[in-house]
Amino acid sequence: MYAVIKTGGKQYRVATGEKIKVEQIAADVGQEIVLDQVLAVGTGGDLKIGTPLVSGATVKATVVAHGKHDKVRIFKMRRRKHYQKHQGHRQQFTELQIGAIAS
Repeated sequence: MYAVIKTGGKQYRVATGEKIKVEQIAADVGQEIVLDQVLAVGTGGDLKIGTPLVSGATVKATVVAHGKHDKVRIFKMRRRKHYQKHQGHRQQFTELQIGAIAS
């Protein structure tokens, strides 16, 4: 059984037992959260698609860890103009362990 969920402005295909990294969620490590924005639920050959959400479908997940992704380096330059700009960014994430998928 799998589900397509929406969190942090992105969509993820999840199944029971998987670990995923999503945009940071304000929850403590070890806390169980319920993701109720489920766009689709599939079991084998059967697929249930919501308009836009599947009514009554939820995904339970446990917060495993919080952290930061690798640094993305931004470098801007204008040739012959003596202009260079360096910038970096590290996006924060929350790692989730997917538990039960209820449709």
